[in-house]
This record gives sequence, structure tokens and C-alpha cells, in this order.
Amino acid sequence: MRLNVCPKFASGVAAVSLAALAACSVEPRAAQQRFGATGQLIALSGAGAGARYACITCHGLEGEGDGSGVPRLAGLGAGYLDRQLEAYADGRRSHPEMSWIAQRLTGQQRLAVAHHYAAMREPMGEAGSPLPAPTLYTDGDAARGIPACASCHGLAGEGLGPANPPLARQPPAYLANQIEQWRRAKRRNDPGGVMLAISQRLSGREAAALAAYASALSGDARRPGSAAASR
Repeated sequence: MRLNVCPKFASGVAAVSLAALAACSVEPRAAQQRFGATGQLIALSGAGAGARYACITCHGLEGEGDGSGVPRLAGLGAGYLDRQLEAYADGRRSHPEMSWIAQRLTGQQRLAVAHHYAAMREPMGEAGSPLPAPTLYTDGDAARGIPACASCHGLAGEGLGPANPPLARQPPAYLANQIEQWRRAKRRNDPGGVMLAISQRLSGREAAALAAYASALSGDARRPGSAAASR
């Protein structure tokens, strides 16, 4: 059976269809530009690394980490995060998955996703660590050439300056692992090799105690009752 279709109606349908196709082709590109500019699309999709390795699969939708071996990214400095991705890409930090991912992102993409996580709200902790402060954290050990952790990372673990990240509310297992990575020279991106030298002067027990204490800090040096405010 043959249907007679008005030519004007047919041309109108064709025009609408073409407009719809054009909208479908333009809007995803616009969305990609909009979200890619802040790094959100990279965090959600993994960009060149693929969806299996998207940032959110390990670091969470809010950049909170997993509370164990995966660090939180939310609220860390964009410059610091960008430098860590660069270190994974060029081998100064060693981690099979992170190195593979970083090598598949362009420099612009690494910077974009760094800004995405830096713009996230930093999680708030309690007033201070319930653990007794290790002397090494607050005062260091001059006899062994170990400066106080607080001199770079802050009494509340808030981080001091762009090269010294906050330690507060990072998983203790992650912090302890990073000390071990430095001790074994598998992480080599600290300015002046300071962390390499410090890590090799710490015992395993000292490293674990420092990681546990720093992880439990509030990160807020201004809050009354914090480790910093009480000194």
C-alpha cells in the first residue's frame, strides 16, 4: 500500500529531523567543553584512560578517597595535584594504575582535573587529634636531623605552602605507605629530597605513629580546640 505524502509536510519533517540531529551533535560538544574546562568530565569519564580508570572509581564522587589506601583529593591545592599527576606521568612517583592514567592525559587535562578537585569542599574534621602528639610531629629531632612535621604540614595538619600538602583526614594507611615510598626512593618528587632524607631516619613504628596522628588532625588551625590553637 502506497501512502501519498504532501511534499510540504515531508520537507518539514526533514527539516525538523536535521535540526534535531544538529542539536544532538552540538550539545554534547558544548557539554564536553563546559565540563572539560573544570575537569569534571575527565574525573567522570577517565578521558584517554577510559571509564574503567575514571578518577571517581577510586577517589569517589566528592574526592573523598576510600578511607584506606586511596587519598582524598577534595580541597588539595590545584598546583600540588597537577605536580603529582606530572610525577606519575614521568616516573618520579611509582604506582602502576596512576602512572598509566597520568600518561594518557595531556598536560592541559591534568591541570583541568587538578582544578576540579581543588575546587571541591574540603571535608571538616573534629576539633583535633584524640591521639597524643608525637614529639617528632611537633618538635622533630635535631640530633637525627629530623625537622618537625608541623614546620611544613602545620600543627593542625593543614599544610603550609604549595609544596607541603595537608595531612589531616588522609587515610593513615595511605600516609604510612607514602613514607615507605619515600624511604625506598620510589617517590622522588619532594623539593630538595627532604622527605627522602626524613623517611630514612624514621623507624617503622615512628612512621606508623606519625601517620595515625596526622590522619586524625582536623586540618583547621583556626578552630578553637584544634591542635594548633591549643599551643
